[in-house]
Parts: sequence; structure tokens; C-alpha cells
Amino acid sequence: MHTIGLIVHRAGFQTLLHAVFPPECLSCRVRVASDDGLCGTCWRDTAFITGDVCDVCGVPMRGDVESGDKCDDCMRIARPWTQGRAALLYKDRGRRLVLALKHGDRHDIVRPAGRWLAQAARDILREDVVIAPVPLHWTRMVRRRYNQSALIAQAMARHLSAPYCADLLKRDRATTKLDGKSREARFAEVSGTITVQAKRSAQIEGRSVLLVDDVMTSGATLAACAEACLIAKAREVCVVTLARVAKDD
Repeated sequence: MHTIGLIVHRAGFQTLLHAVFPPECLSCRVRVASDDGLCGTCWRDTAFITGDVCDVCGVPMRGDVESGDKCDDCMRIARPWTQGRAALLYKDRGRRLVLALKHGDRHDIVRPAGRWLAQAARDILREDVVIAPVPLHWTRMVRRRYNQSALIAQAMARHLSAPYCADLLKRDRATTKLDGKSREARFAEVSGTITVQAKRSAQIEGRSVLLVDDVMTSGATLAACAEACLIAKAREVCVVTLARVAKDD
């Protein structure tokens, strides 16, 4: 009876909250039917990734695609992770949502982003997985006040009921911003900058790690994180990102 009463109480509180603050579209702020939602127009303008994708980076693929196929980039570049997925393309409203989360303190995006990530990652999830975010250097953490990758990784882990380790990885030195750099420069900038926390090594030895980041462009940062996990004797690494930059964009 106590549990039923608590559920009723929460439902009543939620109804009252919606009466005072009606649910709004995450993107355009028009009223919608439920929390964590996009209106019909914004949903259509958000490029969620569905259908055939590269098995390694999650970018959409066209044509006669078979399970396990790789895109051209992943054919040319040795990726230290096994499989990868992404929830949406980094363009249009999807790009604006990512930037709002990253730079605009839009923490209301975290919960739906976690749900989108969970849906994208389900087919690459291992039973012995540990979910971990791409880390920020402490100087950038001080400026930004939060790590958006950690927020969405934790939300995804809740949806998947999977183990989550917020501080598995650390950046040993600050790097310059990667925006505008060539692929080669990006890989050179982050190489050797990320390691597994010594106190966390035992948690991933012989296990699978699922790395989470907000955006994948070249894959340089994810590669550095994956290499650090493998050095720490993780059995394998997979990756999932909220958004994926695609060449066609």
C-alpha cells in the first residue's frame, strides 16, 4: 500500500508540475505532450540514424550493405575499438541540440539523449560491459563546470541497467581544441594524452568497455581512449556517440 501511495503521490505531483510548467519541445520550445520530447516538426528535422550503418563508427551507409561492413574511412584507418554506433547525425537540429548541451547548460537534454544513446547501443552491448565517458582535462572541467559526455553516459547506463564508471579515464595533459584541424593533426594532438585511472584498472581487466562521447568527427579522441583501455587489459572496446559527423554534411 505504501508503494501504491507513493506512485499516486508522484503522479499527482507530475500532473501539478505540468499544469504550472507545460512540457516543451527540446528544440523549439513549443508545447508537446510529454517531457523529454521533440515536436513533430523538430523530430522530422533531427537526423536520427536508422537503417544500415558502418559497423565500426556508426555512420549511415547506402547500397548493398551487409552486417559488419565498414565505411571508407574505417577501411583506411585502423580503429582500436571493435564496434561503434551513433544516435544522430551532427547537422541541423541535431547539431543544435548537441551544442546546447555542450555549451548552453541545457541539462534537460541529458535524459532524452541517454535514451537515444541506449537505443543506438543495444546491438553492440556486451554482458560484461562497463560504460565510461570520454574525459575532460581538469582545466576545461573548471571552465565548463560539467562533462557533457559523462552526463549522457550516466543517463544511458541507467536506461540499459549497466555498470557505469564516471572516472575510468583521465586526461594527463590539456590539448588544444581540435576544431578545424586535419585528421592527422587531431590524432597527433591527442595521442598518449589519456590513461586509465590506476585505481580503476581492475574494474576493466578482461571486460568489455563501452566508451561514450557527444560527437565523433575523426575518431582521434575515441581512439586514444580505446587504446588506454586496451593497455589496461580491457578485453575489447566499443564506442557510442550522441552524434556523428558525416562527410556528406
